[in-house]
Order: sequence, then structure tokens, then C-alpha cells
Amino acid sequence: MREYITEKYAGLIIFWLTLIFGSVGLVFAQATGSSATAVVIAKDTTGGGSALDDGPHVFWRSAGSATVFYHCNGQIDKRDFTFRDTLRFRGFCGDSMAEYVIPVNMIIDETCIFEDISKIFVISDIHGEYDYLVDILTNSGVIDSRGRWTWGEGHLVIDGDIFDRGDRVTECLWFIYRLEQEADRAGGKVHYLLGNHELMILRGDKRYVNEKYLEGVVKTIRIRYEDLFSPEMELGRWLRSKPTVIKINEIIFVHGGLNPVALQFCGTVAGINEIVRRGIDMRSSGVAFNDTVNFMFGSMGPLWYRGYHYAMEDKYPLITPDEIVRVLTSFDARTIVVGHSEVDSVTGLFDNRIMAIDVPLETIGSFQALLWHDGRFYRVHGDGRRQLLFQPGSYGK
Repeated sequence: MREYITEKYAGLIIFWLTLIFGSVGLVFAQATGSSATAVVIAKDTTGGGSALDDGPHVFWRSAGSATVFYHCNGQIDKRDFTFRDTLRFRGFCGDSMAEYVIPVNMIIDETCIFEDISKIFVISDIHGEYDYLVDILTNSGVIDSRGRWTWGEGHLVIDGDIFDRGDRVTECLWFIYRLEQEADRAGGKVHYLLGNHELMILRGDKRYVNEKYLEGVVKTIRIRYEDLFSPEMELGRWLRSKPTVIKINEIIFVHGGLNPVALQFCGTVAGINEIVRRGIDMRSSGVAFNDTVNFMFGSMGPLWYRGYHYAMEDKYPLITPDEIVRVLTSFDARTIVVGHSEVDSVTGLFDNRIMAIDVPLETIGSFQALLWHDGRFYRVHGDGRRQLLFQPGSYGK
């Protein structure tokens, strides 16, 4: 394990944050930090307020001080905190039911291969739809009616794309942030994988950002939306800790997909994760002249690839069954689970070697998810109903 917080944007970002908040320095996580855990109770949004309200956002001024701010009724409501090893505050701006306990020192667990896990719940492409996310997790027994982890030692995989389109992205992020900690204490695990929309925001591409953010916090504070997730912001450093690919049992999870060309650049799960992490804060010139990072961020890379579903004209053809077997063999896996490319219902492709789970919310009025339990794959509906997709042994190698 090691910390992974970058100093690359310190100059520019700290300049404008200094003007706004009176910054006195940066915080960089250390591997010898506090054992405190982060506990975040889901924001109570029943108390009215403006449709443009957003927060909290946490700007680390130093290792012992931070500014917490909300966009609240057309203004920025900010408060400064000093502390030793743990930031503690109760939410404000209509968020008074929420308590946040955030350790200064973020320890990054780079484990990306897990074995002997009995149950895995997978969902992707949330796109800021907080209420629907909570509904399916509640109805499926992953959380209780208070939003608390009840999945025990099971694993929950968010297969990319919490960002963009919807208007409750911040709520989704803090919700997953908190579930990670609860799952760890229960012996389970939450995996939030980067999707193409995470990459887009972290690298400043705002084409699909909901107008709520652009007309609200961005306009009021005169801050770039992507800088709400810079390395000096709590959600930003947290996002930079996330993997692109993980393997649980004999299943690969990735947002877009993997193909034989990707193997030429990197053939390990850990290696892909490291390349993407290293590239997130590269300047565009650095990406352009780094063939490996450029590939990983491109249309055939793991965040954007759609070749399991269709050909992309002038870019790549539909993948072949033999090519899928080659990829699976390389990673010693039996199946790959992907989001990103829309399907009408959670389904298996290529003799169930590929599981496609990005079912658009507007298609059926709720999310669908994938459950793996004791060797069986199930389609999970928004009301928690399960449908067996196929029997053990009828997929993979």
C-alpha cells in the first residue's frame, strides 16, 4: 500500500483557492497516518433549499486545516476547521443530518485481485441518479432502509460513471465514500472503478455536466468544475485512488472493456491501474507523446472500448470470440463484466464470456444490476427481484 496524492497542479489551483479561502498550504497523505475511519451519513435532502444547492466540498489547506463549503441558496457557505489527524464536521446548508469524519492521511490499498468471495453485486453508469441507486441497493439487501451496509462480507462493484448527466453526483460520491468504510468494517468491500466520465471530469471535459453545477457552484465561486475534484480536494484525492480494472474470483470488472491490442501495452490488472493513475494529471502534451497513456485514454482503452457490442467505424471492428478468449486467458479469467455500452437488459454476450450491465434508467424506469452468488449470475431488477441468467459451468473457458 502507498499514498497517491500528486502535487502537479499545486501552483494554479492553490492560486485561486488562496484568493477564495485564504489557503496556507497543501495536505499530502502519508502512509503512516491515523487509523481513523471516514463515516459519512447520506445527506438529508428533504428540507427544501435551492435546486442549485451542492456540497459538501472539502479543500485541504494543510495537514491540520481545511475549508468545507457548500453552494447554498445562491451563495457559498464556507467554514474553516483545524484538527490534528481527523477532520470532523456536521453538515450544514440543509445537510444538518449528516456527520462527516474524514482522516487526514489516506492510505491507498492497491490490491486489485480478490479470491474466494461468495457474493458480488455490480452496477454501473449511475450518472448522478442517487435515489435510484439507493433504491436498488436497498431492495437488493446491500443496504438497509437507513442506507447502512448490510451486505456483510460481500463485495459491491460500481463499474464506472457516477459523474455527469444527473443532478445528484455529489450525493452519490459521498454515499459511496461512506459505504466503503462501512463495508471494510464488516469484512466486505466496495470497489468504485473509474469510467470514461470520471476521466473526462478529472481531465476537464465538461460536455455532459448537469447545468445545476455550471449554473450553481461553478458560476457563484468562479471555479472550474473539474477543480472541485483536484488533488487538493477530498473527493479529488479519493477519486485518484480508484482502480480502472479489478479481478474478483475469475471475473474481470472494467468499465469499457479489454482487447488484444491493450495487452500489447500492459497485460496485468495492476499495471493498467498504475498507467491510468499516472496519466490522470498529465498535461495534454504529456499524454499525446506517451503512447501507453494515450492508448489507455483512447477509444480502444479500457475506459472507452465498445468492441464487445459493435464495430466503431474507422477505429476498430467488433471483437471476435477468439480474441475474447485470448484476453481472458491472459488474465486467467472466465468472464468480463462491463458497463459503458447500453443494452436493453443485463445480459451475457459471446457465450456469456462478456456480461453487459449498462441498462439506461429511462429504458425501464429503474436500474438493473448483476449479482454473482456461489457461481451463478443473476439479473437484479430495481425492486430486488432476481432472475437466474445461466447455470454454473455454462460460461467462460
